[in-house]
Amino acid sequence: MAGARVSGALLLAVWGLSCLIAVTAVEVVPLKKRPLTAERLRLAVKSVPRKAHALGFHNVRDANSLTKNGSVPDIEPLRNYLDAQYYGEIGIGSPPQVFTVIFDTGSSNLWVPSSRCIFSPACWLHHRYKSRKSSTYKPDGTSIAIQYGTGQMAGFLSTDYVTIGDVVVKDQTFAESTSEPGLVFLFAKFDGILGLGFKAISKGQVTPVWYNMLAQKLISQPVFSFWLNRDASDEEDGGEIVFGGVNKDRFKGKHVYTPVTREGYWQFNMGDVAVDGQSTGFCAKGCAAIADSGTSLLAGPTGIVAQINQAIGATGLVSEECKMVVTQYGDLIVELLLAQVTPDKVCAQAGVCTLRNDNPHIASVLDKENQKVGDDVLCSVCEMAVVWVQNQLRQNRTKQQIEDYLNQLCERLPSPNGQSVVECAKISSLPNVSFTIANQTFELTPKQYILQVGEGAAAQCLSGFTGMDVPPPAGPIWILGDVFMGVYHTVFDFGNKRIGFAKAV
Repeated sequence: MAGARVSGALLLAVWGLSCLIAVTAVEVVPLKKRPLTAERLRLAVKSVPRKAHALGFHNVRDANSLTKNGSVPDIEPLRNYLDAQYYGEIGIGSPPQVFTVIFDTGSSNLWVPSSRCIFSPACWLHHRYKSRKSSTYKPDGTSIAIQYGTGQMAGFLSTDYVTIGDVVVKDQTFAESTSEPGLVFLFAKFDGILGLGFKAISKGQVTPVWYNMLAQKLISQPVFSFWLNRDASDEEDGGEIVFGGVNKDRFKGKHVYTPVTREGYWQFNMGDVAVDGQSTGFCAKGCAAIADSGTSLLAGPTGIVAQINQAIGATGLVSEECKMVVTQYGDLIVELLLAQVTPDKVCAQAGVCTLRNDNPHIASVLDKENQKVGDDVLCSVCEMAVVWVQNQLRQNRTKQQIEDYLNQLCERLPSPNGQSVVECAKISSLPNVSFTIANQTFELTPKQYILQVGEGAAAQCLSGFTGMDVPPPAGPIWILGDVFMGVYHTVFDFGNKRIGFAKAV
């Protein structure tokens, strides 16, 4: 990703198996990768669907051993496409028709293109399922549609055998996609998506593949784990997902576990987020977080992302709304906070947000109809500014210093596409960013949270953080995608409803 200027292509980028388990052997499939280029990164990031819009609504074996009771879990190798798409092979039908899929912990359905998909170019550029060629196919026909952040599919349900490594899941219901509009899936390196989330978010209440693996006793333990290789130049090893356990060679130390707080996504409680050891304030009292293998970057509250961008010198589109709030309400915000007005009421007293029942987010239908289109945006910016001002007041800054700092943060707000670029030459001097999970600190270094394409003067660099705001009660929330999971080996302990993180090796 040269200097402070980045190609238009990169800016667009950031817009964007037998019937019984063979438990005595581990199958490893050779992996391939393609050389990293700015154009391929653009297509790769754009092709991974974002799920932010959908938000709102203990029995694991010893982590230091791969086997238990003499059994070996099933290991499914993954391909790494430019650190932006991790995908592996599955088979559907008898004999198996091979497809590449994203193993996605942020969704719960399995779908692949159908031979009946005629009018979507994305289908013609990928493998398509042909039911007539499978002896184990069972028709269903129920319509289904799945909307992702930047992509969607529609089709119908079918039932067949699904092969993953040496495991064959019998009578698995999945979706045959007959419509994949737009460019998102057109340029994807994968054919479809295999969801590993909870059944609660499965479209059509279809039983997920993972549930059937357990019900049919195809694996020994109700746990799966991810290791993602973040070396995009390594064409032979993209990573692996282990069904039924963990691979002790993929991490060091012990996993830190935290309970699942909401069964849908793999959601848990997270503590503070710090930049160079300094609290950003937004999650000091806790935030929700999701471990999501289907999201490339780290998505979090725009207020925190702006502070991170300011600290690392990332640049995005200037937010005029932000600067307007600072100009018109900055002094008043400072005065109200100094007068001990509670932070959640400051923006309402300033007249920027509507206050109902002591909650600035609750307003009557009539109030909402009378508000201008931009009012919600100004309210959100004001609430971000309150937290920023609080942090500055704790450091005894003057009003002028606070105003200057707020304007700097406005400059660092992510672009509408959610991404910001960084000067590659400054990576070594950038601060670490840390997340608090289960009272433990999980740190990311600049080399880990910056995506870089090329070397020397031709290098282009992209911040691994993107802004995403989910209002209470579901938010604020973080999505810890591949940037985080590539650094920390992740265990999804379904049996104990918990998630574990350990330093990946």
